[in-house]
Amino acid sequence: TPPPTDDELHAWVDGQLPPERHEAVEEALARDPAVAARVAAWHAQRDALRRLHGGLLDEPVPAPLMSVLERHQMEAGRSAPWLRWGGMAAGLLIAFAAGWLGNAQWSGAPRASGASLARAPAVREFVRDASVAHVVYAPEKRHPVEVAAAEQQHLVQWLSKRLDHPLKVPDLSALGYTLVGGRLLPGETGARAQFMFEDPAGERITLYIGSLDAQAAGAAASGETAFRFASDGAVPSFYWIDRGFGYAVAGRLSRDALLRLATLAYRELS
Repeated sequence: TPPPTDDELHAWVDGQLPPERHEAVEEALARDPAVAARVAAWHAQRDALRRLHGGLLDEPVPAPLMSVLERHQMEAGRSAPWLRWGGMAAGLLIAFAAGWLGNAQWSGAPRASGASLARAPAVREFVRDASVAHVVYAPEKRHPVEVAAAEQQHLVQWLSKRLDHPLKVPDLSALGYTLVGGRLLPGETGARAQFMFEDPAGERITLYIGSLDAQAAGAAASGETAFRFASDGAVPSFYWIDRGFGYAVAGRLSRDALLRLATLAYRELS
């Protein structure tokens, strides 16, 4: 399998990579720290753009603008990679055009409220971060965690202090999974925690925990964010929000198997 190109890495960050190339990218992230660091930097750049432009990056491209772009592409007689991949340069142009056409009272698809658009990207980014963290650390043989399960009490105290939030390790032994350990990770709104679990066959799942900004956390109170399934990341996950903190259980399992684990974790933590 050929290693992923930069275009493919960008496409993976943007959620546009064809499924048949996911494995190559995930292997590169797990094998090469430099690639993982570069992808993490691109994630940070995209997050910065989302903070700057809010929900405009999630707006559909207005039909008049798309017609102009497609006509220009045909006239130029060359490919426009950013149209295929939806990269950040395209995001900036679309954000500007969507805002300009909106001010010009373009009549298009119904728009969600500003608050809703601001919350949704934050939750999606949290879930994608959980997926990336799983892909980077779950394959590790010698150093999958910073603190092993043998020091569980220290691990929980340490991570609780760093996240400024009392944490608990759910007991997943009823479904055959035991704690491997955990680690501290950076996040958009501060420190985040990852707990890793493993079954007798060596299959691993991770529980990713972190605070969300006030608007994203407020989605839970309004009923807009609930216990949900996400399949658009590197690995699928179930996630939920409770008292301003997000939780995501991720792993390479079937939806039903992952649901059982996430449900058990949710009950344990609640």
